[in-house]
Amino acid sequence: MAAQTPLTVNMFEAKTQLSKLVEKVERGEDVIIARAGKPVARLTQLEPTKPEIRFGGLKGKIWIADDFDAPLPAEVLAEFEGDIFPSKAPPADESTKPEKKAKGFDDAPAA
Repeated sequence: MAAQTPLTVNMFEAKTQLSKLVEKVERGEDVIIARAGKPVARLTQLEPTKPEIRFGGLKGKIWIADDFDAPLPAEVLAEFEGDIFPSKAPPADESTKPEKKAKGFDDAPAA
């Protein structure tokens, strides 16, 4: 595939048609801007830059305990595996229930 010849526009056209020229650049075309017929600038698509990976940047600043992957104690494990939403409420002890008393008109406070 042959390389495409870049579009050349004069300065006035570049100023008035900048949005359209940027769209062409986004599609992969290059645009040359000329002043008095002499090329002075090139609009070209930017290549995305990848951040440089720096290994060991936190060396000596963090630590991991030697036993970080050791089995959890039974009481901690039970908190993760336990039934936190039981399907049935435990039966209440009848002796600790308060007596229910029907309220009538005679129980109303005097005004």
